[in-house]
Amino acid sequence: MADDMKKPYEYPFEMPSEDAVAMKDGGVEDRPAGVPKSYARGESVSWTPESISEIHALSRLGRYQIRGFNSFNHRLPSFDDLTFVPATMTRLPLEGYRESCDTKTVLGGGSGLVENPLELDIPIYIASMSFGALSANAKAALGYGASKVGTLTCTGEGGMLEDERRASRTLVYQMTPSRYMLDLAHLRMADAIELVVGQGAKPGTGGLLLGMKVSERVAGMRSLPSGVDQRSTVRHPDFLGADDMQVKIEELREATDYKVPIFLKMGATRPRYDVAIAAKAGVDVVVVDGAEGGTGASPELLLNHTGIPTMTAIRAAREALDECGMSGKVSLVAAGGIRSGTDAAKCLALGADAVMVGTGSLIALGCNSPRYFDGYEALGTEPGRCHHCHTGLCPVGIATQEPELEERIDVPAAAERVARYLTAMTMEITLLAKACGKSSVHNLEVEDLRALSTEASAFTGVKLAGIDRPFSW
Repeated sequence: MADDMKKPYEYPFEMPSEDAVAMKDGGVEDRPAGVPKSYARGESVSWTPESISEIHALSRLGRYQIRGFNSFNHRLPSFDDLTFVPATMTRLPLEGYRESCDTKTVLGGGSGLVENPLELDIPIYIASMSFGALSANAKAALGYGASKVGTLTCTGEGGMLEDERRASRTLVYQMTPSRYMLDLAHLRMADAIELVVGQGAKPGTGGLLLGMKVSERVAGMRSLPSGVDQRSTVRHPDFLGADDMQVKIEELREATDYKVPIFLKMGATRPRYDVAIAAKAGVDVVVVDGAEGGTGASPELLLNHTGIPTMTAIRAAREALDECGMSGKVSLVAAGGIRSGTDAAKCLALGADAVMVGTGSLIALGCNSPRYFDGYEALGTEPGRCHHCHTGLCPVGIATQEPELEERIDVPAAAERVARYLTAMTMEITLLAKACGKSSVHNLEVEDLRALSTEASAFTGVKLAGIDRPFSW
C-alpha cells in the first residue's frame, strides 16, 4: 500500500501534449505537469469567480446585497448596437453652419386640457432624483444647470426642496406612493406633477434610502425618524388600476386648476400594455425607465435581473401609443442608461419625444471624478469604479448627507458643468439630425437607423445593416 501511494496519479483521460500546457512569460505555468488549464483555472460556465464571490457574500450577510449606481449585467443590449445612416444620395443633408435644426420640445400639450404645457429649449431634462439620495448642493446645482440651458429637473421622492425650487426655472413635483411631504401648496408651485408607479432600476418595488442618509432634514421632510432605513410603499394608496388612476388624475387637475401637465413614470416591464393603460387613463406624459436606469440604492438582484432594456421599451411604448390613437396627444419620454447626445438621438429616432438623464448628469457634477482619493480608498474603490451611492459616504459630496462631504460641491462650478454637458449633448443630437437631413430633432425616425447586431434588430425592429430588413427569428 505504501508503494502504491508513492505512484504518480494516473489521470482518467489522455494526457495533453506539451503544446496544450499553458505557458507563462518565460516559463511553464505553476501547476502540475499535464493538468489541463481548464482544470487548473476553474473555468466553469456557471460557477465563475463572480458567482462564487456572490455566494460567499450572501452567506456572510444573510440577506441580499444592496448597492447604488446601475446594472452590471453586461448582456444588456447597448445603444452602440445601433448606427445612423445619414443622407447621401436618396436624401439631402443640411449644411452644418448655414442651416438650423430646431430643438424646441413641448411636453404635455397634446391633450388640450393643460393651460401651461412644458416648453423646453432642448429635448433633454434632468431625471427625478430625490433629496436624500442626493445632497442639497447636488440638487441645487442640477437645478441651476438645467435652468441655464432652458430645461427642467424633477424633485424625485421626498418632497420639494426649497434650494431646488429656487434653482429650477421649471420643476416637476414627484408624487410617490409614500406621499412624502405631500403638500397642496407645493403641488401648485410645481410646473408639472409626476405620479410614480415604478422605476427602471427596481421595478415592482418602492424606493430605498438607508439610514445613514436619513439626516434630520431628510427625516423632517419625510416624517420619518432620523437614522432609520426608509423603504417606500410599492402601490399608491389612492389607486389600484386604470379606473382609480383616472379619478386621481382628475383630482390633481382640479387641485392645480388644469394648469400643469400630469406625468406618469414607470419601470420598463410590459410597456406595450402599461403605456396604453396610462395613456387611456388621461396622463399627458409617460416616462418609460429602462433596465439600465440608475438609483441611489437597490437590491443588486433587481438592478441586474429585472426590467427590459431601454431601446426595446421605447419601440414598444411608441407602438402602443400609435395603436391606441394617443401619439400626438401623450408625450413619450425615454430614460435609462442614456450617456450622450448620440444615445439621446437614437432614442428620439426610436420614437421618444424627449429623454431624461440621471447618472450622466451626476457624472457631470463630479461623480467618480479623480479627486479625494482617500475617500474612495475608504470605500474600497477608486475613481471610475465607484458605485457606493447607498453608503452616504460619497467622496465628491453628491450622494451624501454628511455636511463636510456635501461642502465639496461648488454649486456654481458644478451647475456650469451640468449646463455644458447638456449643451454638448444637444449639439451632438443636432449634428446627427442635420446629417440625416432633418430640420428638427423630432423628425428623426427609425428609418434613419440600422442595427449592427441581430439582437438589436430583433429588440427594436430596426433594419439590420447590410440587408435592410429587420431580423426575425
